[in-house]
Amino acid sequence: MPKSDLFQDQLVTVFGGGGFIGNYVAQSLLERGARLRIASRNPENGFSLKPLANLGQLQFARCDITNEASVAAAIDGASYVVNLVGTFSGDQSKVMGEAPGTMARFAKEAGVRAFVHVSAIGPDANSSAEYARAKAQGEKNVTAAFPKATILRPSIVFGKDDNFLNMFGSMIANLPALPVFAPEAKLQLVFADDVAEAVLRTLEEPTKHGSKTFELGGPEQLSMMEINQRIAAAQGRTRKFIAMPDGVSAMFAALPGTPMSRDQWKLLKLGSVTSGNRPGFKELGIEPKPLGLFLDKWMVRYRKFGRFGLSNERAAS
Repeated sequence: MPKSDLFQDQLVTVFGGGGFIGNYVAQSLLERGARLRIASRNPENGFSLKPLANLGQLQFARCDITNEASVAAAIDGASYVVNLVGTFSGDQSKVMGEAPGTMARFAKEAGVRAFVHVSAIGPDANSSAEYARAKAQGEKNVTAAFPKATILRPSIVFGKDDNFLNMFGSMIANLPALPVFAPEAKLQLVFADDVAEAVLRTLEEPTKHGSKTFELGGPEQLSMMEINQRIAAAQGRTRKFIAMPDGVSAMFAALPGTPMSRDQWKLLKLGSVTSGNRPGFKELGIEPKPLGLFLDKWMVRYRKFGRFGLSNERAAS
């Protein structure tokens, strides 16, 4: 699908635009000529975007999304609004449950053309995980305040600079044996650039895509064990992976300072795949890219000899 000039000189407010997914969404909007306002608690996280913008095309707004006046100021003058805010820490109910409804309400009052809310696969008002409950609350509040809003539910999003592949990549590079939590859990990893394209296409056609919820998953379902094995292979390393029992995994997630929170463990155990009951990339005219298209290149930095190492060799350490 050719890129339209719909966003040319239009102001788009992106809440959470300084984050991982926000960087991809912002780049796509800048490429299409939009004037972009990054609204974030720490907008300086998005300063790396400055070289990509023309004079006056990019602005930053320090925003507390739990403060109504701050949200209203961030939306003022915008034609489009995108919410990308997500967290596994702090008051998740307020940040991911209440705040999106506030954004949607002010967007509706301001007459914005389209509102896109990025949620996640598996929102559940009855879940034991606060994250899933907050996501469900956020979707409900958004649709109540802005009925024509579009909701996107991506699976775990990957990219060159993500905190998922790189966390496992670093561990595999440095440890001879690694535990694998929820080894059979299936994930439908989705490329960040594809999620960004989905955001733009739903913004472009609010009449067609508004009031809909899309589930976004990559072209393959991989277990956690398979993901670890693929990362090791891309590094050219032989590693021993130990499938951990659920009880041990839950105890580990409950400990302070671990890289996986209790909520993350609960959600990981459930997996993250599309249900098949919602529209997805196909309905948006997007062919999602597989992990294998990028993994070998991205794991070069973790190989024993870096770019001089051969991917088909097995490193001892």
